[in-house]
Amino acid sequence: MSRVGKNPVAIPSGVDLQVAGRTIVAKGKLGQLSMSLHPDVSVTIADGKAVVAPLSAESNRGRMQWGTARNRLNALVRGVAEGFSKSLEINGVGYRAAVTGKNLTLQLGYSHDVIFPIPDDVKIVCERPTAVLISGADKQRVGEVAAKIRSFRPPEPYKGKGIKYANEQIRRKEGKKK
Repeated sequence: MSRVGKNPVAIPSGVDLQVAGRTIVAKGKLGQLSMSLHPDVSVTIADGKAVVAPLSAESNRGRMQWGTARNRLNALVRGVAEGFSKSLEINGVGYRAAVTGKNLTLQLGYSHDVIFPIPDDVKIVCERPTAVLISGADKQRVGEVAAKIRSFRPPEPYKGKGIKYANEQIRRKEGKKK
C-alpha cells in the first residue's frame, strides 16, 4: 500500500482541475498545466480533493505508479496556485549576473560573457548581482533551468567559486601543503 498515494490532493480555491480521459488539466492564476496519467492509475475528484488510486490492486505496475502520479498531480495543482522557485548564489571575485531584456547575462571568469536566453514559461530575477531567483508554474521546468544555469560554472571544492543552489552545502577540500 502506497503511503504517499493514499493521501488526497487538496484543490485550493481558484484552481480548476479537469480530467479528460488520461489527461489532467489544471488552470489557476499562474496559468494552465497538463499531465498525462499512467494507464494503470485513475483519478477521481470530489469535495475539493483529488484522489489517485491504482486500477487494480493486484497490478504491480499500478501500485508502483500510484504514489508517483499523486505527487505529479500535487505539483501540478501547487504550480498553478502558488508556483515554484529556486534560488542560485554566485560566489567568486568578479562573478555576477544581470537580466538584460529576454537574456540572463553571466560573468563567470571566462573570456566572454555567458548569455542564457530566458524561456517563456520561466521568470528569472536578479535580486543582487550575485543572487538569481528562478520561478514558474512547472516544477520540472524550474528545476531544469536552474540546473542548466548552474552547469555553466559548478562550484569547485577548493575555494567554493561558482554557481550553487542557495541551500546547497559545498564540501570543501584542503589545498596543497608546503
